[in-house]
Amino acid sequence: MSDWALLGLTAVLVALLLLTLLGFAAYSGLFAEVVVRAGAPPVRAITVAYKFRLGPYADCGNLFTESCSIAPKLPSIGVYYDNPYTVPAEKCRYIVGSILSEGDQKPTPEMNRLFHKYGFKMITFPELSHVVMATFPYTTPFSIQLATNRVHPALDTYIKERKLCAHPWIEIYKGDKIYFVCPLSRQGDFYVPEMKAIQKKSQMEMEGEDRQMDNTAPSDVSSVTVEALTDSRETSVATTATAAVRGRAETDNRSEHSYSESGTSGSSFEELDLEASGEGEGSQVEHESKGKKEHIALEKEWGAK
Repeated sequence: MSDWALLGLTAVLVALLLLTLLGFAAYSGLFAEVVVRAGAPPVRAITVAYKFRLGPYADCGNLFTESCSIAPKLPSIGVYYDNPYTVPAEKCRYIVGSILSEGDQKPTPEMNRLFHKYGFKMITFPELSHVVMATFPYTTPFSIQLATNRVHPALDTYIKERKLCAHPWIEIYKGDKIYFVCPLSRQGDFYVPEMKAIQKKSQMEMEGEDRQMDNTAPSDVSSVTVEALTDSRETSVATTATAAVRGRAETDNRSEHSYSESGTSGSSFEELDLEASGEGEGSQVEHESKGKKEHIALEKEWGAK
């Protein structure tokens, strides 16, 4: 075979390989449109078997593999509590597991025993009507990497532009779709007991530091005025210099940890282009009021760190 023929054959093989890789990437979702919207989530109330972890999100693959090996036909779920762009990887907190039941259904006793056997815990997440969400094809393992690189920035932009309080970030692997969901209300109901214990410990440590600071502060410190950031508006309040220091520490801590740092103003649901259907005006108002109260309570938990 001549050199020209060999070069031609090599070029054809390289072209075929590149076309194959391009076709695989396209099938995995490379050219899929990412549409972020606000509305009803893809699931109702769900019961989840989970394991809690502290560390890099990149290590969550082992937990997904473990939960899928126990019940391959069940949808998988991951809940991520910290912003990986601002929180060190070793301090990120998350859970991974399987969705055992949805809506009014109950997990079977056999499934409960099976997951308990392998060290999984159980929790029920409530049904919501207001979330920020997006979907992405789930056809190959490469789809997960593509979704991470394309959907997460789109969600972050959507939330920042509308100044929303949307956290934690939830991924649901169901059928041939990956659903990315960020609750706009009842966020505290998606925090597992392990997370709440960490928050409580951090709050106690912060309160201990505050008491120590109060004991060492001069008794004749003059009052100063600081800007207190609330859920819906900024108001000026008179406070002591010690409280000013505490307020700055809380604000810094919220910015470092919370996924809601892009929108602590907690915009009203009325400002969103909600695509949920079948909800009456009264139900929406009730959800908004309850969501705002829960957001304020959760922000206080974060701020107490």
